[in-house]
Amino acid sequence: MKLLKKILLSLLLVLAIITIAIIGYLQYTKPQYEGSATLKGINQQTTVYFDNYGVPHIYANNQKDAMTTLGYVHAQDRLWQMELMRRIAPGRLAEIFGTPALKTDKFFVGIGIDENSAIAVAQLDKNSQTFILANAYLDGINQYLEEGKTPVEFTLLGIKKEKFTLKDVYNIFGFMSFSFAMAQKTDPLLTDIRDRFGMKYLKDFNITGSLGTKQLKSFKGKYKAYSEISKSVATLLETSPVPAFIGSNSWVIGGAKTKSGKVILANDPHIMYSQPGTWYEAHIVCPEYEMYGYYIAGTPFPLLGHNRDYAYGLTMFENDDVDFFQEEENPKNIKQYITPVGFKNYTFNQKTIKVKDSTGVKIIVKTSQHGPIITGLLDGLATNKSVAMSWIYTQQKSQILDAVYSLSHAKNLEDFHKNIELIKAPGLNIMYGDAKGNIAWITSGKLYKVNESVNTNFILNGANGIDDKKEWIPFNKHPAAVNPSWNYVYTSNNQPEPIDGYLYPGYYLPKDRALRIDGLLSPKSDWTKEDVSKMIVDNTSATAQNIVANLTAVLTMSKMSSNEKRALTILKEWTGENDLNDVAPTVFNKWLYWYLKDTFEDEFGKDNFTILLNTHIIKQTIEAQSQNANSPWWDNITTKDRNETQKEILTQSFKEAITSLEKQLGKDVRQWQWAKVHKVTFQHPIGKVKLFSKFFNVGSYSIAGTNEVINNQLFIYTDDAEINTKGGPSTRRIIDFSDIENSLSVLPTGQSGNPMSKHYDDQSELFVSGKFRKMMMNKKEIEAVATKLIFISKE
Repeated sequence: MKLLKKILLSLLLVLAIITIAIIGYLQYTKPQYEGSATLKGINQQTTVYFDNYGVPHIYANNQKDAMTTLGYVHAQDRLWQMELMRRIAPGRLAEIFGTPALKTDKFFVGIGIDENSAIAVAQLDKNSQTFILANAYLDGINQYLEEGKTPVEFTLLGIKKEKFTLKDVYNIFGFMSFSFAMAQKTDPLLTDIRDRFGMKYLKDFNITGSLGTKQLKSFKGKYKAYSEISKSVATLLETSPVPAFIGSNSWVIGGAKTKSGKVILANDPHIMYSQPGTWYEAHIVCPEYEMYGYYIAGTPFPLLGHNRDYAYGLTMFENDDVDFFQEEENPKNIKQYITPVGFKNYTFNQKTIKVKDSTGVKIIVKTSQHGPIITGLLDGLATNKSVAMSWIYTQQKSQILDAVYSLSHAKNLEDFHKNIELIKAPGLNIMYGDAKGNIAWITSGKLYKVNESVNTNFILNGANGIDDKKEWIPFNKHPAAVNPSWNYVYTSNNQPEPIDGYLYPGYYLPKDRALRIDGLLSPKSDWTKEDVSKMIVDNTSATAQNIVANLTAVLTMSKMSSNEKRALTILKEWTGENDLNDVAPTVFNKWLYWYLKDTFEDEFGKDNFTILLNTHIIKQTIEAQSQNANSPWWDNITTKDRNETQKEILTQSFKEAITSLEKQLGKDVRQWQWAKVHKVTFQHPIGKVKLFSKFFNVGSYSIAGTNEVINNQLFIYTDDAEINTKGGPSTRRIIDFSDIENSLSVLPTGQSGNPMSKHYDDQSELFVSGKFRKMMMNKKEIEAVATKLIFISKE
């Protein structure tokens, strides 16, 4: 017995020592927010004040010193995130995650971002401020990499440290640009439906209207060959440890419509939720330069920013900059494909992907004149079809680093406007406001027209010489509004007006947010910062009441259960709010899922229906399709002896929704509050492992909002008891030029990516409750609340 006690005591002692060691190690990894440190490459002492939310305010004597310091402090809070961001585009995730990441690596190695980045670096002017300042930033990162504390993620995954380079920066922008695109998830699905059922099935998707100028003739094909492309690419993005960009709101109100007479800018870019979040805030102050910016990990210049003179933000344009071409092979030589001028040889390049704890995997990248053959890069495709991906980003000269530098160093509106032309991809709505009273909405991207017989929402013909002809649209013809007479500009990923009669194709989001934003901005002429802070978290749907009216019009209450009647009454009385105590959004979103499932799954199949729910186009479809009693989709094609009607499908789906809610939330309809259903967890890549989830993840929280309201909390329609909110505002910013030092912001979790930092999650409660904090610019106010870290030149 004594021996057993000794053994147990010894084990407890060992566990205690291990626990103390782990805690001690984690404490050691904390970022340094005060004291002093040495830094090579700076000419003079640089001071960083970390405010009460961990935002660094960098005071330097010149921009180069400031950028070196920025790189260092950015790395100490976000080195792990930087490492992830630089690895995805060149296909280097399997080096740290092993075989599960191989599919993602295989695809990204093949589509050519890494090669495009190498070319862009070689073409960069070595004497430009872009080059000099970007390298100063990288020097700061690399000094921290060599001398700073190792993030716990590096230790857990055994990551070998490597210096950051300019190619890494371009690769990060390259992945960001790819994640903006929607064609890879949408075009193959729509092609399958066209080929299987004909164009009549696509009327509800608006393909024959605003998204195309002429119907295409149907042709027969093996439909699974195309839909599997959508499935594979969607899976890659869904499982990626790096969040994708998915939408956004922004509006700028001119002085004629504000109480102060000064411009107010609001912006909340929508990105898939993650931990750490997307943006790192930093405020740089030099004698000749000041900018409060929002930085993507591993990039030197801010994509969002403001100073005392001007402010800018962005949303996704949602234009179509990716096309797919079905190549037709030479029947006598599969290494060749047909073109209008004869046969051409495919090019074949061998590449090797390194895999953790395994031998390297060699792949062959096959390329046509249109781009890489992606069907050879995606696993699980039972097809010999050669489908090429043509992407503006890799086909045009990349000047994105110069462009982003220029946005944050503009002299005036004209200077700001002209430099947007440097961004060939992704397509962006870039919003601008300044202290002089100017407001603007300007679109970026290399836009083009195609032949009127071509609909780019489908897989195109690579051999006919017609589908791939492009007429480039000059930048001065881009959609834009500069100082309009109505005194405000806004964007919510909605479609712009035609360009010289040409309605530009894309994957635009529904009118819901646009209607709500415009409806709130138009009648009011005394806007304040406080008014805008309420508007940016508005949870009211502009279209929900109309959709409910369409859906309920055919239902007969006399044949319903008591709970069905209660739920129906709640829906009919609903005014579209999606607040935590509301019951209507719980019923509405459950019904939407069952209505969509009963309407579309029989044609698409289970897997492809799930992909459809992940696309923007399904959101575009709901309102119009719900009021189309003659839609062919109502019929369930699996029941061969009958033709289902709209009334049957909507009645069936409503009953299924109520039955599901009774099982999940109980029989009392009053207890079906949105707060019990609509949740968010900000998940760290390692937090997917249950053992580490509580340490790395932030949440779970109940959260107000829903799909396509201004407070856009994005989720996939589901029958699950808990709706997992996948994405939403990556920050909320309100810049008020009447009170620039008290502009407002909030991040979803916190400024730091280090789990031991007090700034890892100190904004999460503010964010989920729709509150804000100041973006501090007054030095005396900053000093009063900040810790101070002094960087001394080390020669």
